[in-house]
Amino acid sequence: MTKSVTDDVVAVKVTLRHSSNHNTIEGYAQDAASGLTRFYPGPMNCHVILDHQKNDFENNKLAEITVHVPLRDFVARESGQTYEQAIDTCVDNLTRQLKKFKEKQRNI
Repeated sequence: MTKSVTDDVVAVKVTLRHSSNHNTIEGYAQDAASGLTRFYPGPMNCHVILDHQKNDFENNKLAEITVHVPLRDFVARESGQTYEQAIDTCVDNLTRQLKKFKEKQRNI
C-alpha cells in the first residue's frame, strides 16, 4: 500500500510492505520525513518504505528512507523493535548526511 503527500517543498511517499492499513505509522513517517527540510532548504522528494521481517524476532521492523535532492540521493536503512525507532534512527542518519552535504556545497 502506497500513499503520497505533497507539500510546497517536500513530497513524501510512504510504502508499507507485508502489512496493511497503519495510518498512525504512515502519519509518523510523513511527519519525520517532512522534518528533514530543516536541514536542507531546497526541494526534495522522500520515499519511506516500511517492512516486517519474519526471521528476526527482536528487530523485525525495517525502515528505509530515500531522500532525493537535486544532484544527489541519500539512503538510510535501519531495523528496530518498533517502526518508530527504526524511522527515528533513519532520520538521524539522513540528518547527518544532509548537514555534511550542505557544508560541502558551502565550501565549493
